[in-house]
Amino acid sequence: MLGSAISNCVRAAIRRFSRATDGNVAVIFTFAILPILAFVGAAVDYTRANNARTAMQSALDSTALMLSKDLTMGTITAAQIPSKAQTYFNSLFTNKDGQGIAISATYTTPTSTAAATILLSGSGYINTYFMKFADLSGGNFRKVNFGSSTTTTWGNVKMRVALALDNTGSMSQNGKITALRNAVAGTGGLIDQLSALSKNNGDVYISVIPFAKVVNLGTSNYTQSYIDWTDWLNPPTTQPNNGSTQASLPMNWHAVGPGARCPWTNSSGGFTCNTSPTSTSNANYIPSSGTYSGYICPSVDYNSHTNYNGCWVSTPAGTGVFCTGSSSCSCPKNSSGNNVSGCSCTTTSGVTSCSGNLYTHDWTQPGPLDLIHNLGQPRVSAVVGWTNNKWTSTNQLPTVQNNWLLASTNPISTWTGCITDRTQPNDATGVLPNTSDVTTLFPANEYYENSSLYCSNSASPQLGPIIPLSYNWSALKTAVNAMQPTGGTDQSVGLAWAWQSLLVGGPLNAPAEDANTTYNRVIIILSDGLNTEDRWPDYGDGSSQASGNPIDARQALQCQNLQAAKDANGAPMYTIYAIQVNTSTPADPTSTVLQNCASSPDKFYMLTSSTQILTTFNTIGTALSKLRLAK
Repeated sequence: MLGSAISNCVRAAIRRFSRATDGNVAVIFTFAILPILAFVGAAVDYTRANNARTAMQSALDSTALMLSKDLTMGTITAAQIPSKAQTYFNSLFTNKDGQGIAISATYTTPTSTAAATILLSGSGYINTYFMKFADLSGGNFRKVNFGSSTTTTWGNVKMRVALALDNTGSMSQNGKITALRNAVAGTGGLIDQLSALSKNNGDVYISVIPFAKVVNLGTSNYTQSYIDWTDWLNPPTTQPNNGSTQASLPMNWHAVGPGARCPWTNSSGGFTCNTSPTSTSNANYIPSSGTYSGYICPSVDYNSHTNYNGCWVSTPAGTGVFCTGSSSCSCPKNSSGNNVSGCSCTTTSGVTSCSGNLYTHDWTQPGPLDLIHNLGQPRVSAVVGWTNNKWTSTNQLPTVQNNWLLASTNPISTWTGCITDRTQPNDATGVLPNTSDVTTLFPANEYYENSSLYCSNSASPQLGPIIPLSYNWSALKTAVNAMQPTGGTDQSVGLAWAWQSLLVGGPLNAPAEDANTTYNRVIIILSDGLNTEDRWPDYGDGSSQASGNPIDARQALQCQNLQAAKDANGAPMYTIYAIQVNTSTPADPTSTVLQNCASSPDKFYMLTSSTQILTTFNTIGTALSKLRLAK
């Protein structure tokens, strides 16, 4: 070895110098070089010892993790730990300088208040190359000892992983949805990786949250008290989330009845009229015959991409003035382009007044006075008309409340399962639902885009239902493999329900947690695009966000709240991985909101091809498989 060669040369030189009689310089040089060599040699030898110690630490850490996994899987017993530890360590420690290596393994059984532990200790030494010059008699400088230890817990760490997975329409491009299915539910995929860590049922749980603009909670949950039915039951003129796109009643509203032109268009209200409560067939005029004669049924909303769940009925209320005091006051038109029968207008001194057949327009969802029908439904207090069935310049705001007393034309049992963002500020929090505060409840929605009710069981493709925390690996794989590309992108609603799936006492019934157990709570969100729409039409139109990225702003606050959540020990409650799949041409910009949502920079992944989805989930699965070392 190089060190031995140098040592032999130096020793020979010293012997020559000690025999020299040519002068005192040689003697002086001999005594002077010894401390110099000692200092240089000490640095070299201590570096070698430190390298050997580092190699030992790494081998001990990996051995402890492998032993913990073996114990978890039941492939070894506690009695086999020492021999198995030696076998693992021997294959992992490859440092050539280390000599006299010895390790010990101590297993401590768990108690009611403490987890089981495995303590591994190692020791050894290196033979010095240079330091031994300082001790020619063969003393303590001929070797440097080193040692290390590591401790890992076993049996008290459990894992709960929520997968928020993009199921939007663009996932159909470049094989992304197929790659995602394989990465999560394929052979050797994430579900297989995590399920392999589970010795007993409940050691590992996984939830699956497919998301688009909404999530699908499943139709069977329509009786749950945590659902907010306000938007779902209300007419389009009483939608508190619609902002500047809020539709309004026309001033000739009380003259609109059978045979009149639909009073709205996509440009004037965001919707048109349909032929019946459950139809998607357009009607330019209010039906004047049949079961739904006089029914004014709004179509899907062009702005919010939602379907409404009722109609206004036209109940005759005699004749009279229906609007006065505005030059815009006019009679509704019939299919011939003329005023509807019996309607006329006069203008006196610049004041226009119109009169004709009058109609009231209750909305076909239960009003506050309904004490007979719809007993299992919430009541709708929407405003449906003006006092005395007349708009005036001094009575411009409608005040008459809905008074539907018959069976609902769209009972809540027909809900397809869509849930949208919660009312602000709780769209950005993980607060549990409380019936005394409607902002904590989860709004039902009837998402309709690209001619599809994406949450419906009959939709093809369908946005798959949420799967709460489960260790039914087969069912989880089935759900993932059934995922299909659907509508627009709202990452926040997927993230919100991934959060809810990890909360004990929440709507998804996460299993109770043991105070003596450590839980790794993990959220993985994958999206292939930028946010384009959410509950608020003013924020985005399905193609792009409004100025200032208001959807991202809400999600950024949500991510901050997630990251700020702490457990009982003051440690972060959640570990968040964020994945952006960016295969667009031209490429989308990096999603800052996703990037900042990750718990740390190394937990954000920017992917530029579908093939990277598999390797990324494998990388995350490997990271989650490692137990945290105590030291």
